[in-house]
Amino acid sequence: MNVLFIGDIVGSVGRAAVKKVLPSLQSKYNPHIVIANGENAAAGRGITSAIVKELLDAGVHGITMGNHTWDNKDIFEWIDDQPKLVRPANFPPGSPGQGAALIKANGKELAIVNLQGRTFLPPIDCPFRKADELLEQLRNETNHILVDFHAEATSEKIAMGWHLDGRASLVVGTHTHVQTNDDTILSGGTAYVTDVGMVGSKEGVLGMERGAVMHKFMTQLPARFVVDEGAWHFHAVLAEIDDSTGRAKRLQKIRLTEEDWLML
Repeated sequence: MNVLFIGDIVGSVGRAAVKKVLPSLQSKYNPHIVIANGENAAAGRGITSAIVKELLDAGVHGITMGNHTWDNKDIFEWIDDQPKLVRPANFPPGSPGQGAALIKANGKELAIVNLQGRTFLPPIDCPFRKADELLEQLRNETNHILVDFHAEATSEKIAMGWHLDGRASLVVGTHTHVQTNDDTILSGGTAYVTDVGMVGSKEGVLGMERGAVMHKFMTQLPARFVVDEGAWHFHAVLAEIDDSTGRAKRLQKIRLTEEDWLML
């Protein structure tokens, strides 16, 4: 099974990039299942039901979220009716939505799990214990499991990778929007990368207009961040997973700029 995971999609620039790039990646790499992090897809803050449909229509099979899950308040009206979107499973009990889902496409199936870190982020329930609970349940259904760990601290992400080694097929970090260079197959057969990166403007700061961000750093005054409309870059990883064992055989980073794409 080939699984393509796309990093945090930021605003309309990121969504446009996905729609442009994904067909060529599908042709080149033949991913059976495509998953994307969409927590910044609506103007950099949260997601809407219309954007969920837009991404699914573009060829994405499942969507993970993060700390911006609830930023668009209408999400409470539809999240329970969207089986292909998962929010962090370690949100407190009673939170709307689901933290895991079984995605089926092209004759394959993949369980996806979303977790949120607690270091430098709100102190919600323990992601490690929640991961144990969910994987114990999911491994009764499939041994093909992807975990999106949406976290700030690299140490917390690396610890999660080792914690799930041999139990998950692929553990990807999201949230920082900066692709890391530590993609590897851990000793137990789990593919791991600390952060997949992002899809959005490469001319801003993490996808946002750089002027407002720089002003805030320099003055410590409040500033309104808006999505930068400059040329984009596209970050993802492609994992090859053994059909019988669920262990990863290969992990490859994908890093494209708008200029690269125009030359394809």
